[in-house]
Amino acid sequence: MEQQPVLLMKNISKSFPGVKALNSVDFELRKGEVHGLLGENGAGKSTLIKILTGAYQKDEGQIILNGKEVNITNPRDAINLGIAAIYQELNLQPFLSVAENIFLGREIKSTNNIISLINWKKTKEEAKRILKELGQDIDPSYPVNRLGIGQQQMVEIAKILSTNANIIILDEPTACLSSKETEELFKVILELKKKGISIIYISHRLEEIFTICDRVTVMRDGNKIITLDTKNTNKDELIKYMVGRTLEQQYPKIKTIRGREALRVENLTRKGVFENISFTAYCGEILGISGLVGAGRTEIVRAIFGADPVDYGKIYVFGEECNIKSPIDAMNKGIALITEDRKNQGLILIDNILNNITLSSLVDFKRKILLDYKEMTDKSVELIKKLNIKTPTVKKVVRELSGGNQQKVVIAKWLCKKAKIFIFDEPTRGIDVGAKVEVYNIMNELVKEGACVIMISSELPEIMGMSDRIIVVHEGKITGEFLREEANQEIIMKAATGVI
Repeated sequence: MEQQPVLLMKNISKSFPGVKALNSVDFELRKGEVHGLLGENGAGKSTLIKILTGAYQKDEGQIILNGKEVNITNPRDAINLGIAAIYQELNLQPFLSVAENIFLGREIKSTNNIISLINWKKTKEEAKRILKELGQDIDPSYPVNRLGIGQQQMVEIAKILSTNANIIILDEPTACLSSKETEELFKVILELKKKGISIIYISHRLEEIFTICDRVTVMRDGNKIITLDTKNTNKDELIKYMVGRTLEQQYPKIKTIRGREALRVENLTRKGVFENISFTAYCGEILGISGLVGAGRTEIVRAIFGADPVDYGKIYVFGEECNIKSPIDAMNKGIALITEDRKNQGLILIDNILNNITLSSLVDFKRKILLDYKEMTDKSVELIKKLNIKTPTVKKVVRELSGGNQQKVVIAKWLCKKAKIFIFDEPTRGIDVGAKVEVYNIMNELVKEGACVIMISSELPEIMGMSDRIIVVHEGKITGEFLREEANQEIIMKAATGVI
């Protein structure tokens, strides 16, 4: 017998000026299930969730909660109905304690006839009780900014549970978590399921959908495409539904001829972080750097880029020894770093596309004391077309773009700077499967045109699918180097864990 849904969204439609964001979308959530919500950026997932949480109001349709139609006009309505969301950017006050964050705006008070004061003893006791139910031994008095990201996320969940929420939305919850923190989160999700709490789980990581979700709904272009039991589908089928076409291959690697030496590093060392790092990268190839989180991969490329200091070692760019002390030194030598954290380190989110693309190249557009605005615009339009950045104008604010298009703006910035060595740190993190393929094709074009690409990735299939050679880092040391044809997941993991 089919279970009665706790939530039914029927024929939900929503339009913005010039855009039909949702077109008669149906969505069903059952009690105690984890329901995956999939789709490329712009598919309508966020709009649907914002309608459910009261951030947007629907144009048409019904929201039925526990068999009764409800009208959610603002976030407070959603919270009162037991609906809450945890977004990728955590909504915590960093300088307040764990307990203060959990009960912020809903403080437990001691009341007498004269004055109402916060009952700190009871507040901490309740916070500790909720955290214990989540299997977390976190001191309620501890400042949130001294916790790791994984523990901060648990505080967010505790905060939601303190409101008696029975529907929780998790939006890209593992984007910034290590594999161990992800395992802890999944344990908590399973415990929430046992208590009858229903979870909507949004993620671009398909393997997580199969690990934690009971069912999955796929959206595309503002439409619901299909809902499936995860046990009755597979990754290839979901990708087909998401992009509306069959991807001939998830990793569209092309064959190129390796050219001259582009970057050579000899015995690069930063004490306590990495030691005696030596490798060579060539024009016309993609060099993959693999390793577990915390192995030192990002620290190595930051040092090459001059963002972090080194104790000793040599860096050669196109055969010439270079003294790179700052990112400006690296940029002047044709090195580009596409950072893991594009929002905080790669872009100015509140500025437009044109200014972001030309940011590192302003000196090239200087004419006497003024900038040649027409030339800046023409160059930006050229790169927007080349990289297929989806935008109506160069004046569009970058934060309004999807993750995949934001990543392309970062790449456009370095193409504008005429970089020849491109270092990609987690190039497809937080972007959908269709946009991933577009980024891979950009990397293919770069090496085809004679550039050198170095790619750090935590995803082994990505490393093996796109790299010509792979070096593996473990605890700040290179523990293996493999050609594409000799690499497999087992041998890379052995090197990544220090077994070989």
